[in-house]
Amino acid sequence: MRILVIEDDDVVRTLVQRVLEKNGFEVVTAPQALEGEKLAMQSQHDCIILDLALPDKSGLEVCADLREKGVKTPILILSARKNIDTKVLGLSSGADDYLTKPFDNKELIARIEAITRRSRDQSDSGSSGNAELLRCGEMELNLIKREFTIRGNPVWLTNNEFNLMTYFMKHVDKVVEKEELADKVWGIKFDTQTNFINVYVSYLRKKIAEETDKEYIQTVRKRGFILMSNPEAPIPN
Repeated sequence: MRILVIEDDDVVRTLVQRVLEKNGFEVVTAPQALEGEKLAMQSQHDCIILDLALPDKSGLEVCADLREKGVKTPILILSARKNIDTKVLGLSSGADDYLTKPFDNKELIARIEAITRRSRDQSDSGSSGNAELLRCGEMELNLIKREFTIRGNPVWLTNNEFNLMTYFMKHVDKVVEKEELADKVWGIKFDTQTNFINVYVSYLRKKIAEETDKEYIQTVRKRGFILMSNPEAPIPN
């Protein structure tokens, strides 16, 4: 696999490069945000490791800009910032995972393998016989083009939002628990101390509400969430 590392700290960048190369990865590095963005746009990578505190541009901006430009490469944020709000911002900007410094080498490799595996699985699910289009009420999701529309109007979703919406639309009218979403969408164990799943659900609700007044995603108290094909119908048991 080919990994792009965008990190301004020479020591950290060299360490990450050595760890990755030791584990059989091909590594390309960039010490600044703009150089990293250029590399991400010009060449194909299997994963991008991104620092937040870059000298010329915030890593959060880099992440959001790459997603807006259509770069779907899995992004792992590697940062010394440990507060929950920053982690949520990173994920909502389009990152697939967040790992804090200092990090364990084995965990870094495991995180990379997890997000690249999810990316491959999602691509395979869209091209190996599964329906290309998923529909629920006024909403339509194209797995191949990774496009989401409501009433025919395109709605831009971040990578994580798209993956979450895909899972909901594959389980229409079924209650899905937070533990299930954490495992199937993010590939992680659900942490009751964080509310990032609630945050992502609220992002989807907000974007849906901009196009329709129907409340498709509903909360099922003490159980999880449900995407209703008919939001006015009773929630199934």
